[in-house]
Parts: sequence; structure tokens; C-alpha cells
Amino acid sequence: MTGTGPDAPGQGGGAVCRRLAGRTAVVTGAGSGIGLATVRRLAAEGARVVCADIDEPAGRAAAEEAGGLFVRTDVTDAEDVVDLFAAAHDACGSVDISFHNAGISPPDDDSILTTGLDAWQRVQLTNLTSVYLCCQAVLPYMRRQGRGSIINTASFVAVLGAATSQISYTAAKGGVLAMSRELGVQFAREGIRVNALCPGPVNTPLLTELFAKDPQRAARRLVHVPMGRFAEAEEIAAAVAFLASDDASFVNAATFLVDGGISAAYVTPE
Repeated sequence: MTGTGPDAPGQGGGAVCRRLAGRTAVVTGAGSGIGLATVRRLAAEGARVVCADIDEPAGRAAAEEAGGLFVRTDVTDAEDVVDLFAAAHDACGSVDISFHNAGISPPDDDSILTTGLDAWQRVQLTNLTSVYLCCQAVLPYMRRQGRGSIINTASFVAVLGAATSQISYTAAKGGVLAMSRELGVQFAREGIRVNALCPGPVNTPLLTELFAKDPQRAARRLVHVPMGRFAEAEEIAAAVAFLASDDASFVNAATFLVDGGISAAYVTPE
């Protein structure tokens, strides 16, 4: 799934700059995939990282690696989410960056013709309602500070349609995109930026497991990526670090696509 050559990740990368020194970042879904890569990147850039995950061993390991704080959190539980941000603020004195990344993509979320109500509601709760809860809980801290960067994980499927549908996932990510846009507009003059990060397919354990069961499904998707490969989690983490930093000080309410050109492509190279 990964590529080589000058455009592949990890080729000729330099030292990471420390744009986030002195800032506190909360990352949900911190124990694996994009979340774990982001924990590492934000810590490398100087942030104090608070790692939230329902998987305690994975989340604790991420926090220990980054020298940060672990808070076991079920992002679908409103009390857990409130407690997460209170713990982050109590331990670090501020919440400057909040990356809402936790999500699921279960196999029973498929075509609208076959996806049951239980699967629909489970995905909506984890992928959309959790972002609502996190934004609702973190915004009061950022409003008191007069600053903050919220990054919500949407997806390229929020801007493109697919015949290989995951109907609830797609709908949830569309909701995240619309909600991020509205919050970015509403709180812009209070020093708070809210952006929707829209990754293309990423080479994470979740995707690997999904496509290992159905190689044809992977091949059908990969042909649409102009760069000829899926993203690496570290590439998405780099985009999060940018959006979190002052380098993105005028990036707000954006649909921030990091998709290898999928959303711009009609015909891809042979």
C-alpha cells in the first residue's frame, strides 16, 4: 500500500520544528493510527500532550512515549468527555489544541440497503456525536483563554460520493465537516479556529484489516489516488501540527483535504 521514491513519506525529512512549545494538546483516539502518529508529532513540536482513548493499554503507552498524560475516555459518554478536558486543564493549566480523532469503521456499516439501524446509530455516536461532545466541552476553556485550535477529523468522503458505500460513516463525516465550518465561523472573533481535517485513505491498522479481508476492495480504491498509494499516518499528523500552529493563523472553518489528489482527479495516471 505504500510507495517509494521522492514523494514517499520518510524520504529526506529534516528535523521537526518546535512550533508548539508551551501549549497543551488533547488528542482523542490517541492509542493507534492517526492519533498515535499525531501524539508523537505534537510532542516532538514541544506540546504537552493529553492522550484520550478507551483502550487503556494503548492510550497509556502513547502517553508514556510522549511524556504526557493519559485519561481513559469513552468519547461517546458526555461525563467522560467533560472529565477529560477538566483533567487536561487541571494538569496543564490550559487547553490550546484539541484534536478530535476517535472513530470507527465497522464492517456492518455498508450500503444503505444492508446497513441496520444499530450499525447506523453506533457509527453516528462514535464518529459525529463524540465530536459534538468534545467541541462542547473544550470551547469554554478556549473562550476563557481567548485562543485555541480545534481540529476535527472528517474525511474526503465528506466531499465525494462512493459506490462502495459505508453509509453511516459517510454521513457522520459530512456532519463533522458542516459542524466544524459553523463553529469556525461562530467563534472566530474569540481567537478560536476550528477546522475539519479530511484525510484520504490512510495506511492504518483499521484500513489494513478492512482491506486484508477484501483485496479487490483495496485495489478498487487505490486506482483513484493520483499518487498511487495511500497516505501514511505521519503525513496526516504533519497536517494536524500545521493546523494547530500559528503557521495556520488565518486557516479557519476550512475543509482541509490531505487526500493525495483524490478529490481533484477525473482520470489518474496509468
